[in-house]
Amino acid sequence: MSDVKMTNIPSMNVREMVSKLSYAYSTVINNGLPVKTMPSVMLWGPPGVGKSQAVRQIAQVIEQSTGKTVCVTDVRLLLFNPIDLRGIPTSNADKTLAIWLKPQIFQMDPSDDVINILFLDEISAAPQSVQAAAYQITLDRVVGEHKLPDNCIVIAAGNRTTDKSVAFKMPKALANRLMHIEVEGSFQAWKEWAISSGINDRIIGFLSFRQNYLMGFESGSDDLAFPTPRAWEMVSNILNGISDSIEEMYSLIAGIVGTGVAVEFRTWEKVYKELPSIEDIFDGKMPKLPQNTDAMYALTASMTCYARAHKDDLTGIANSICYANKMPPDFSVVLLKDYISIEKGFKEKLMTIPEFYTWLHSKGSLVNGSVR
Repeated sequence: MSDVKMTNIPSMNVREMVSKLSYAYSTVINNGLPVKTMPSVMLWGPPGVGKSQAVRQIAQVIEQSTGKTVCVTDVRLLLFNPIDLRGIPTSNADKTLAIWLKPQIFQMDPSDDVINILFLDEISAAPQSVQAAAYQITLDRVVGEHKLPDNCIVIAAGNRTTDKSVAFKMPKALANRLMHIEVEGSFQAWKEWAISSGINDRIIGFLSFRQNYLMGFESGSDDLAFPTPRAWEMVSNILNGISDSIEEMYSLIAGIVGTGVAVEFRTWEKVYKELPSIEDIFDGKMPKLPQNTDAMYALTASMTCYARAHKDDLTGIANSICYANKMPPDFSVVLLKDYISIEKGFKEKLMTIPEFYTWLHSKGSLVNGSVR
């Protein structure tokens, strides 16, 4: 039997995939069509590229677009046995027939004001006996005696066989019943998400300067620790939640992204010690601009992080925009594009600041229309 290949399915970064799928689902729901109008989706991609995070973003957008509550049930199939999906057999009341107790994952709210998302992660890595049950869910929305509610969206995800992860090939007969999307890494899409999600500013600055370190997965490598969007989110949690000293947390960081990348990241921290005071910039002072390119990337990331933490201080943000006018035009554009990514609708808030409006008309053309 022939197997599905990746050569003829669309590739999208996480931002594009979230936008297209959430729009399609929201349109179906708002038009009163059955949720199953959309076929079950299969997301393919390397480990850590952001497939799981994307499903949570889709849920958020659907909530905003439809006004319904969206509940995500995340099932890691690699950890499941077939009985976990089908349920435990027992006897009926008069002990004449066998029935199957409903598994927890089917305990979903069927209400009209709720949308459920069943996310079957690591489907390609699950034992084939588990895959058989999981594929019945994606195709027929049932497994054994149990049926998913009509308000349930089914999304599956897995690694490609070329990723050298644990992955089984999918038969074409099965693949033809799913909508396939290959998820690829994109620095700019990740950066917009990272800014709005509070990823540590030094990570954003470092990866702005070394974009190739966002996704360091190599299928032929035996390395256990390597950089991916998921790995950098873990590093950010350590720096934001345990200690903001890269030097102190170096061993933990190296255990996530690998020693080579961690060494460069630790060296990068020295750049921050030479930056002007961010507080002075937002207080309206005009400290001297750094001269090195790596320091400018660090400065824009630090200013964006500070602006996000003080997003209601429009006076301070106005002062920072005045300071941005001293920057080389390309860095000024990077900074203001990052400001727009602070949260949804923040551009409208920026438009109330005269300094931003002036900047937009003088340098907005450099953004190739993405600001306008």
